[in-house]
Amino acid sequence: MTPLHLNHLSFSTSYKTCFDDFSAVVYPSQRIGIIGQNGSGKSTLLRLIRDTVTTHRVDYVPQIVENHQILSGGQRFQKALSEALANQPDILILDEPTNHLDQGSRASLMAMLQRFPGVLLIASHDVSLLRQCVDSLWHLQDGQVHIFNGTYDAYQREIHQRRASLECQLHTLRRERKSTHQALMQEQSRAKHSRQTGEKHIKERKYPTITSSAKARRAEETSGNKKQDIRQARDRVVSQLQNIRLPEVIRPTFVLTSQVTHAGDVVEIKAGSCGYTAPVLEDFYLTLPAQGRLAICGDNGSGKSTLVKAILGHSDVWRTGDWLVPKHNAMGYLDQHYASLDPKATVLETLSHTVPPWSHSEQRRHLNDFLFRKNEEVNCPIRYLSGGEKARFSLALIAAKPPKLLILDEVTNNLDLESRDHVIQVLRSYPGAIIVISHDTDFLEQLGITMEVRVPAGQSRLGI
Repeated sequence: MTPLHLNHLSFSTSYKTCFDDFSAVVYPSQRIGIIGQNGSGKSTLLRLIRDTVTTHRVDYVPQIVENHQILSGGQRFQKALSEALANQPDILILDEPTNHLDQGSRASLMAMLQRFPGVLLIASHDVSLLRQCVDSLWHLQDGQVHIFNGTYDAYQREIHQRRASLECQLHTLRRERKSTHQALMQEQSRAKHSRQTGEKHIKERKYPTITSSAKARRAEETSGNKKQDIRQARDRVVSQLQNIRLPEVIRPTFVLTSQVTHAGDVVEIKAGSCGYTAPVLEDFYLTLPAQGRLAICGDNGSGKSTLVKAILGHSDVWRTGDWLVPKHNAMGYLDQHYASLDPKATVLETLSHTVPPWSHSEQRRHLNDFLFRKNEEVNCPIRYLSGGEKARFSLALIAAKPPKLLILDEVTNNLDLESRDHVIQVLRSYPGAIIVISHDTDFLEQLGITMEVRVPAGQSRLGI
């Protein structure tokens, strides 16, 4: 395959520019990961490349596969991928390929991508995929595409090193500005003293001191010039910092209740069975201690969601055996669609409803901890929040009134890397027990999973 030349690609809407005048050369067998926040234009860039390239065979598998309606999301993707590979493309374009895949399918996909002989263009938030399957990155940010030739981990190291260097320069400039300001204050104090001394000498009919005011003016001019130089240097450094902006870190504050801080087991199931018209899982035993972290793993369609619904007490799922689980109001459930949020209510209204005793200042302080700071942010209707903002706000509600047991169902699907990191930051500090369904192995590792239950496909017994 000859190199692919992309020339002057641009896309903008009436309210933002995703990328402008982007050009690049793609070399044979290159593996490019395309990253950026939700809405930055990753999918648009992939489709534009698909539609404009005529010199090479290109196949594209979108994030949402519309064909094969009778299949699950993961099965649809695998079917579409098989059809694409059958065409033996020079360039394979994939948009969030691991979103709906179970762990076995994810492992198979990554092995295939590592063997694929052509060019890969992959938009993804999946850290494991980015680490294993790409050798360069295109980062969409602030209307530009930043190209980095190297691994994902190397890119993260470079960003942090540049950020640390610039922050050190900014700290030095702030110290110099403070020193300059102090020197000016000292000179003004000396000038004031000289003026007062001169006035005293005049009253005593001694000769006046005429040099003090001139000296003070010269000092003020010199100090002013130096402060201006420092301000200009500071502005340059701040501008550079903004260009490599790292996401803010959430340091959550949990408002604890006695139901969260208790000891003992949160969940204890003996000889349990559950299902719909027929059993899905039978004769299993499960114990989850307080502050435990349990991952429910298994293939798509194996019964993971059925087990979670049974724990939550859904009326459409029957269960038998001995089930010791928290009361419904002591459990929290969070899924990738954030369906429990009222789209018409504002951020502040929803928090007020969750914790009525809190004062307005307490509510604003809590929202500030979760990066909702401006008036327009806290008064925004939830339907206008991005996926990452909904995730952050859902976690703010949980932190305000933590349940004894928190159940998470594929919460990192479709989240950009910044929002995903925010979710991890909060959940690592969560004081209660967690049950999580996820195919994201890196997410599970960072969450600190202490137990794992596997739901084998085609079988009714849990593997613990």
